[in-house]
Amino acid sequence: MISPMRAFILSLLISSPALAQSAWTDAAARETLAAVQAAGAEGLIPADYAPEKLEAALASGDAAAIAAAAEASWMALAKDYAAGRTPESARVGWKSPPPRSDADWLKAKLAAGLESGAPGAALTALLPSHPWYGKLKEGLPAATDPAARARLRANLDRWRWMPRQMGDRYLMANIPSFEVDLWDGGKPVARHKIIVGKTSTPTPQFSAVATAVIINPDWTLPQSIVKESVGSLIRRSPGAARARGYRWTSGPDGQLNVTQLPGANNSLGTLKIEMPNPYAIYFHDTPAKQLFAKPVRAFSHGCMRTQGILGLALRLLEDQPDWTATRIDETAAHNETVRVPLTTQIPVHVAYFTVLPDRNGVLATHPDIYGRDAPVIAALGG
Repeated sequence: MISPMRAFILSLLISSPALAQSAWTDAAARETLAAVQAAGAEGLIPADYAPEKLEAALASGDAAAIAAAAEASWMALAKDYAAGRTPESARVGWKSPPPRSDADWLKAKLAAGLESGAPGAALTALLPSHPWYGKLKEGLPAATDPAARARLRANLDRWRWMPRQMGDRYLMANIPSFEVDLWDGGKPVARHKIIVGKTSTPTPQFSAVATAVIINPDWTLPQSIVKESVGSLIRRSPGAARARGYRWTSGPDGQLNVTQLPGANNSLGTLKIEMPNPYAIYFHDTPAKQLFAKPVRAFSHGCMRTQGILGLALRLLEDQPDWTATRIDETAAHNETVRVPLTTQIPVHVAYFTVLPDRNGVLATHPDIYGRDAPVIAALGG
């Protein structure tokens, strides 16, 4: 069923005199109708894009009505193909701006499609081209269980929220699978386990750029951690706090500002991958390596503790061969902070997919640890 708001938008599009001036042919309108009817293959509901209005217009033979109805259906479907159907209010924890889908930009895409005589192909070009989107789409026809199908549709829509240009070489962390993959040349070339945020301090989903490897990072503690535990340790036993590497100052209001010095006790371990962002999230080492053996790894305050981070750092520094594992270890032994800028900065995408292909290309379901599937499923309907 079409929502009242979408029905209102479609009615405005159909009644717009300007749209009737479009260079629509009967063939182009029928191709658009076929594209709308095929939207179910992408996990969407064809009825949401007014195919009955377009069918009626085609049956009438009225050129102006055909152009208006075809353009309305094309634009509505194009917007959802380009940036996802789920409203931003239901994209809980997703901080990245949606891909471009403004009306002027879409109308330019439509005009190009009409000029080439291929409005259907212009629609398809708006969809994600990532191979994992294709794998989810392939799995949709076989998903006969309603819950499994709804989950697949939700994850297909999440892919439509993702940037279309992810980078030739990039990191993609997936929170529900507790893993980060390094992609290069269109395929994953390395995978590392990660520990992500607890349900009370969830890791957000966003895109950033990795800029450097930090050896022996110090750690400026978030106020949430100071208030939760470290602040009471400092007040109760300042000597023990200093022994753990904590140093602090107290503001005029009594607020403690705490930093942990580099060293064996540092919660960030010996390595950190710098990726500036508003959420102070990054990949880092950890002294608590035993937690990587847990199947569900939601223990952090939001940052992503990374197993084998030395190997990941070496891959990011491949074009700086003088930074070997030996040199990094020797540098770390001095407990001094050293920042190694990346010659080639690398995009980072932190995502939330509860269904993704495993190493063998078979779709695997992951725990919805933050309960974020339900709002998306509800928004998609059907």
